[in-house]
Amino acid sequence: MTIRHVVSWKLAADDAEVRAEHAAEVARRLLALDGVVTQILSISAGANVAYPDANWDVTVVADFASIAALEEYQVHPAHEQVVAYVRSVVSGRVAVDFEI
Repeated sequence: MTIRHVVSWKLAADDAEVRAEHAAEVARRLLALDGVVTQILSISAGANVAYPDANWDVTVVADFASIAALEEYQVHPAHEQVVAYVRSVVSGRVAVDFEI
């Protein structure tokens, strides 16, 4: 059973340029986990490119072999460093984990 982990964030910055910089940095830091956190089977992340008034600002999609692997990822020190940065720039978070 593979688990797909999808998380989207609204960023806190009011300025569109700052928000874009933060979104790019969130995506960059998440993508840097590939090869570092061995539980990640695949990962993609990116900043929103359309409809900024309606869409969330940045999203990650990552696949894991199991819920246990997802839970190991969540407490991995490298992931926790990314989480600390993300929490410093976001105003909202939404997530879904489902089987594929």
